[in-house]
Amino acid sequence: MPTFRDFNFKLLVADRLMYDDETLSPAFDLSEHLRGLGIAEAPYEYACKVGKEYQVLDEARAYFEALEISEDRLATVDTILFDGGNQVFAECAPVWDGEDDLFDVRSLDDLALVPNLRTFQGAEDLFHGRPEMLEVLTARGIDTD
Repeated sequence: MPTFRDFNFKLLVADRLMYDDETLSPAFDLSEHLRGLGIAEAPYEYACKVGKEYQVLDEARAYFEALEISEDRLATVDTILFDGGNQVFAECAPVWDGEDDLFDVRSLDDLALVPNLRTFQGAEDLFHGRPEMLEVLTARGIDTD
């Protein structure tokens, strides 16, 4: 299975496949996942209890780090979206308010894993102040709506 180098890039790909395309299942549901681990609190309450209000919960990080996505499935990804409202962000950090760089993509080394990516929505905002990142996308023919 392909290995991602940038956790946040992987989250964007997983968001597309799980919540938008619904082709990677089961879709991760933090509430259900925590219940399966014997944690009764709601995700928001649990995040506050363990001091991870504005961080990715360890349980969600472990799930997504271990998540395997086949090359065939990755080849179906032609668009990804970076937006503070991405479902995967709410599932990973239920208290997160979108006001920091918690989910910013820091590397585009994983572009080769999604060979048919044609559009990276939200890239202009995400990479504002980092023109070299936009240049990499443009050089690969990826639209940055």
